[in-house]
Amino acid sequence: MLNQLSTLGRSAWYWLAMILIGLTVEGIALYYQYELGYGPCVLCVHIRLWLAGFILACVLGLLGCGWTFTRKLAQLLGFVSMLGMLERSWQTLGVERGWIEGSCSMESGLPAWLTPEKWLPQVFEIWEPCGYTPEMPFGFTMAEVLLVFSAFMVLLTGLVLISRARRRSFF
Repeated sequence: MLNQLSTLGRSAWYWLAMILIGLTVEGIALYYQYELGYGPCVLCVHIRLWLAGFILACVLGLLGCGWTFTRKLAQLLGFVSMLGMLERSWQTLGVERGWIEGSCSMESGLPAWLTPEKWLPQVFEIWEPCGYTPEMPFGFTMAEVLLVFSAFMVLLTGLVLISRARRRSFF
């Protein structure tokens, strides 16, 4: 199985599929924001930032899929991005369910030089305080779906990463 995953991780189709998955997830979030009126909270914006990092890592993987170092670096960055998204998704679900006490402010908490809400406010502007996420099909909340999605993606990207690390030299 790891050999098939290793082969998959070298394919341009893999990287293209990962980009399309990332863009689809972002598109769904923007649909909920602009068509259904569910604005993002600070944790949602953090999730979007991790997702944007994942998409950029996958673009790097696609553009550099012929170079071993670039491909493996992209795989590592994609895995780390999904870990970050998993952690933020867990926090979002915890706030929604009351497992995690705390309040989210309307500030991103990012360094002053990192201002995605100014660069691309249509995607990264915080609209609401944390507390709930909208219901999605089949009665699941967006936080639940994001947690399952990011856990699956951590598993997938982690297995592809491990399959590549089994080689003589990771980079």
